[in-house]
Amino acid sequence: MTVLFRAKNILFSLLIAGTLVQCTEPLPPGDADNGGLILPEGFEVVVVVDSIGSSRHLAVNDNGDIYVKMRHAHKKGENMALRDTNNDGKADIIKRFGVYDSREYYATGMRIYNEYLYFSTSDKVMRQKLTPGKLVPEAEAEVILTDDFRNAKYGYSHIAKPITFDQEGHMYVPFGSPGDICQSNDQDRMPGAMGLDPCPELEWHGGIWQFDANKLGQLQKDGHRYATGIRSVVGMDWNHNDNMLYALQHGRDNLNRNWPDYFSPWQSAMLPSEEFLRVKDGSDAGWPYYYYDQMQGKKLLNPEYGGDGKKEGNGADYEQPIIGFPGHWAPNDLHFYQGDQFPERYKNGAFIAFHGSTIRAPFPQAGYFIGFVPFNNGEPGEWEVFADGFSQVDKIVDTDDAGYRPMGIAMGPDGSLYISESEHGKIWRVMYKGNKNRFGKAQLAKMEERKSRLNIKTPDKIKDDLTPARAEAGAVLYNKYCGACHMANGKGDGSRFPPIAGSEWVKGDQKRLIDVVLNGLKGPIEVNGQPFDGMMPPVDYLEDEEIAQVLTYVRKEFGDNSPPVGSYYVKMGRYYSKRNKEQNE
Repeated sequence: MTVLFRAKNILFSLLIAGTLVQCTEPLPPGDADNGGLILPEGFEVVVVVDSIGSSRHLAVNDNGDIYVKMRHAHKKGENMALRDTNNDGKADIIKRFGVYDSREYYATGMRIYNEYLYFSTSDKVMRQKLTPGKLVPEAEAEVILTDDFRNAKYGYSHIAKPITFDQEGHMYVPFGSPGDICQSNDQDRMPGAMGLDPCPELEWHGGIWQFDANKLGQLQKDGHRYATGIRSVVGMDWNHNDNMLYALQHGRDNLNRNWPDYFSPWQSAMLPSEEFLRVKDGSDAGWPYYYYDQMQGKKLLNPEYGGDGKKEGNGADYEQPIIGFPGHWAPNDLHFYQGDQFPERYKNGAFIAFHGSTIRAPFPQAGYFIGFVPFNNGEPGEWEVFADGFSQVDKIVDTDDAGYRPMGIAMGPDGSLYISESEHGKIWRVMYKGNKNRFGKAQLAKMEERKSRLNIKTPDKIKDDLTPARAEAGAVLYNKYCGACHMANGKGDGSRFPPIAGSEWVKGDQKRLIDVVLNGLKGPIEVNGQPFDGMMPPVDYLEDEEIAQVLTYVRKEFGDNSPPVGSYYVKMGRYYSKRNKEQNE
């Protein structure tokens, strides 16, 4: 009688918790093609939903409902809720919710904590109480934190707001650096410009702040600066196994462009490291003064502070990463796995979503996969490739070539792993159906081979350099669109059309050169000591990659073999040019 009574109580408790169905129902079948992904033997994948729009982080409730932070604001809501009602792994109810008065870009954070759905935009962290049995929360959204942009005078870069929670009621939010390397606005990213010392941005940015997870209406000043010297964090998680915060730093950019005497294009593609940091209260990771070189295994002085790619300075005194990943892979989410569905090697290990690079030119872009770091007795092992195939192509010349870019990671109540991506809005559910007792090196072997793929491996300095191919394509475009005025030899006609061969306009900052091509140029100028007063019409009708090819050819042929131009910079130039025109209208 007592046993029966206890059994009924246990059954009742499971029903109330909403977990019985999830625990007892079998895993749904995987898709025939595993959703296009490659994983270790024994894993299957089902596509939960496709093409819901650019997605950022996501969270999964105890009953299996999925919540996704969408990239952009929308009149019907900037959050997405998904439900699978027949356990086939596919979402059959999809609802938007949440219209907020907030900045619409860099929406990122999404977590479930103490029966609340927490989410962020670039200027707020909010929460809504989840309603039992309801897909969309019915409670009003509460504002936990507002970013009052205390560093607005330095700019608005790196203002994504990923969030995580510890076991004592604290919420952690990073405030990224407003710029690349802590310079004044008129010098930011300028070749040869020195950094500010001391860096004034560190007072309110370039670090991680700790807040009360349950207190409404907080500003940044109400929080505790938990860690500093961290340029930009999008991937962050609290490890409940060792009760510590971990974060992945996006390293700085433009080593070769700004300091070509010290860094080759290959070094600029590989450096600086994306740092996997174990973050303690009071940690200082060294930004902007230092960066981590994973090939030398040490922190080095940034060139803006007197470094040359070799000087160590006091780099050893700062927080060292537990792993230094190659540069520009863009680690955009971090999840410590606590489930039991996967084989034992994954327990307490770290899954990392590498969103993929944008500025590795003239070498192929890299990243675009899910990595895994096993942890044994609290210490990390060698990183692995867990899921690949997102890019759909091996050679990613420019970011747009990639089919998908993995973005968010979350675990479901049954231990399945959910992955979001930012290009189209596809969500995968990864399940393990093999023999956990037999899982080992043999099952991981094919994933080790994936490290030799071009989107992951260290590029060959000569064979993988795309400059020759880009310059060859650019030569055809140059003769078609530019040669009539500037001549095939780049020397101009000597009267109306200025030379570009040897010109400071060609060898100088590529931003100015890109601006001329996109917006044209008129009025008096001086080129190689000779005055000219004419007009060059915009050539903005060319595609970004075509402009990059032309300018790469021009800089290689007529600019003393100056560094090539990537289409990412052309795209950014086009964006800022359009924005400036709109602001001036």
